[in-house]
Amino acid sequence: VQLQASGGGLVQPGGSLTLSCTASGVISDFGAIGWFRQAPGKEREGVACLSNLNDITYLPDSVKYRFTISRDAAKNTLYLQMNSLKPEDTAVYYCAARPRWLVGGMDKPADYDSWGQGTQVTVSS
Repeated sequence: VQLQASGGGLVQPGGSLTLSCTASGVISDFGAIGWFRQAPGKEREGVACLSNLNDITYLPDSVKYRFTISRDAAKNTLYLQMNSLKPEDTAVYYCAARPRWLVGGMDKPADYDSWGQGTQVTVSS
């Protein structure tokens, strides 16, 4: 299954962006799907993950109440709504999916074996 991320761009601080990730297959077949980001010189980190098994979400404190993850199973698409963006949100954002047999914490990039190509988000005035 291939994942295709889109929606990145340049936005001013305080602005909003919505990222989309479309799967070539059935997105509900994965155990968990999520968004990760990587800024220059930093490790890749999970910013929003969603379990297809029980609908539990993971969002770190740095983005909680600002970012929302959702999916449209009919369109095989995952979304990331980002509000109140800050310069520190600047990074390349990736969507990813992990298999159903993996359980537990969803924030580890190493657990995900399907990745989209990344989309750049730049927050700057």
